[in-house]
Amino acid sequence: MSGAVEAKLAELRLSLPDVVPPLAAYQPAVQSGVYVYTAGQLPMVDGKLPVTGKVGAEVTAEEAKELARTCALNALAAVKSVVGDLDRIARVVKVVGFVASASDFTGQPGVLNGASELLGAVLGDKGVHARSAVGVAVLPLDAPVEVEIQVELTHA
Repeated sequence: MSGAVEAKLAELRLSLPDVVPPLAAYQPAVQSGVYVYTAGQLPMVDGKLPVTGKVGAEVTAEEAKELARTCALNALAAVKSVVGDLDRIARVVKVVGFVASASDFTGQPGVLNGASELLGAVLGDKGVHARSAVGVAVLPLDAPVEVEIQVELTHA
């Protein structure tokens, strides 16, 4: 049975994807006490990247913002795979985003707004978080964006 968070996803015409399988030797998410940490989530859709390249070159900032939304959905799926119910999220504590950037691209915060806005839309006040937006030279599989999240769980 889906809870309030998944009902909100449905209201937003979004669905939680399957957990993206790890590309190497790690888990998609791990729980430690009342926290769940996700691995960096690429914007995989049905097992592949919809677009590759550098933001500010082959990929526009708007495209990258949408990809960051996909990363956030993939992160929520990873959290659910560990805790079973997204209604156990007390709050999103931290979001870290990496943007594969052309050398003159400086709009990383705007790109990561895609993930932040998605988490806010789905989780309301529980989705408000601290964040880092980092420009990098390259990401795995030539992905334009990668996002990881840390969430605190309710004690129940």
